[in-house]
Amino acid sequence: MKKAVIQTGGKQYLVQEGEEVGIELLKDSSKEVNFQPLLIIDDNKVLIGSPLLEKSSVSANVIEPVVQSDKVTSIRFKAKKRVHKKRGHRQKMTVIKIKKIA
Repeated sequence: MKKAVIQTGGKQYLVQEGEEVGIELLKDSSKEVNFQPLLIIDDNKVLIGSPLLEKSSVSANVIEPVVQSDKVTSIRFKAKKRVHKKRGHRQKMTVIKIKKIA
């Protein structure tokens, strides 16, 4: 089974064919997206780019253009001072399905 490492939104993701992945929000929400991989693993063969593999590509279909991830909460608290503040944040992301690693 082929695996690849792709980079988008300043983060790297290890993906394989047929897998659904939640990535950073893509501004261009077309139906199909292509990425240039940083690394490809094909059974015992490993191809490493410097920094990208030029002749390879990873194609994916956009399943849901805008989805919110789980809520992350942060708390600021000072004992005996009656100071407390609670904040929450939900990051927007795009869900893609990896179609082909070539």
